[in-house]
Amino acid sequence: MPVKNQLKYWGLAALVFLVVLWVLGGVILPFIIAMAVAYMLDPVADRLEQIGFSRILATVTITLVAIVLFILAALLIVPTLIQQAGELIQTAPSLFSQLQAFLVARFPELLDQGSQLRQTLESIGATIQSKGGEVLNGVLSSAMSLLNVVVLLVLVPVITFYLLMDWDRMVARIDSLLPRDHAPTIRGLAHDIDKTLASFIRGQGTVCLILGTFYAVSLMLLGLQFGLVAGAVAGALTFIPYVGAIVGGGLSIGLALFQFWGEWGMIAAVIAVFAFGQFVEGNILTPKLVGTSIGLHPVWLIFALSAFGTLFGFVGMLVAVPVAASLGVVARFFIDRYKDSRLYNGISADMTEESQEFLHDTDI
Repeated sequence: MPVKNQLKYWGLAALVFLVVLWVLGGVILPFIIAMAVAYMLDPVADRLEQIGFSRILATVTITLVAIVLFILAALLIVPTLIQQAGELIQTAPSLFSQLQAFLVARFPELLDQGSQLRQTLESIGATIQSKGGEVLNGVLSSAMSLLNVVVLLVLVPVITFYLLMDWDRMVARIDSLLPRDHAPTIRGLAHDIDKTLASFIRGQGTVCLILGTFYAVSLMLLGLQFGLVAGAVAGALTFIPYVGAIVGGGLSIGLALFQFWGEWGMIAAVIAVFAFGQFVEGNILTPKLVGTSIGLHPVWLIFALSAFGTLFGFVGMLVAVPVAASLGVVARFFIDRYKDSRLYNGISADMTEESQEFLHDTDI
C-alpha cells in the first residue's frame, strides 16, 4: 500500500481514538484504570507462572493481596489523609496571617499600609479564607463523582481481574491481526513502547510509592503537622522530575517554619529529610528502578499532561503518559528512518568509495 494511503488510514484511526476518548471519557474511565492496573501487574502474574502457578491462580493470588492492601489503606491511611487535607485548607488562612505578621515584623519598610505587596498579601489571604472551604468541597465532590463507590469497589477490580487473566491471550490476538508486511516493524515499535512505559510507569510508580512513604513517615515522626499530606503530595508529584521535591519540600519547610520557628534543629531535620530523599532517588532508586534512558523528557511529559488534561479531563491525564511515550517512540523511529534516507544523506551516500575517488581524480 502506498505510504500516502497508509498515513491516511493511520491518521483516521488516531482521529477516531481521540473522538472516542472525548465523547466516552466518563464511561471508559473504569476500563482505562483497569487496563493500567492490569498492565502494571502483568509482570507479577508472569513471574508467578514461572514458579508453577497457573494463570488463574496467579490472578486470584494477586487480587486477594490487592484487596487486603486496599482495605488496610482504607482503614489506616485514607481517613487520616483526608482529615489532614481538610484541616490544612481550613488552617491556611491563619497560616497566611502568620506569614503576613512575620513579614511585617521583619520588613516593615516593604509592607507599609499603602504598599503594593501588602495589598497583594491581604487580597490573597481574603481569597484563601473565602474560597478554602469551597475548594475542599469542590475537590471532594468532584472526586466522588469521578471515582464513585461503584467504580472503585466493583467495576475496576472486576475488569482488572478479567484483563489480567486474559492479558497474554489478548496480546497474542492483537499480534495475529497485524498486517503481515509491517508486523515486524510494529512489533519492534510496540516493544520499544512497552520498554519505555515499563521503565516509567512501573519504575517511577515504585519510586513515587517509596518516596511518598518515606517522606510521610519521616515528617510524622518529626511531629510536623500535616506531614502525611506533605509526604503524599511530594510522593505523588515525584513522577515529574524535580516537581515533587520542589512542591513537597516547599510545603513541608513552610509548615516547619511556622510550627518550629526558633527550633532550628527541627527545621534543619525537615530539610534533611528531603535532601536525603533526593539523594536516594537520584543515586539509587531512579537508576535501579527507572533507568537512565526512558525517552520521556520532563518538558514533553508536562506538556502532554497539560494538553490531554485540558482537552479530555481526568481521563486525558490518565492516558497522557502512555500516549506521550508512544508518540516519542514513533518520532524516534521516523527520525532514524529519515537519517537513513537519501533526503538526509544526499546522493553521495549512494556512491561507492571508488566512484567518489574517480570523481575526485576527474576534478583534479
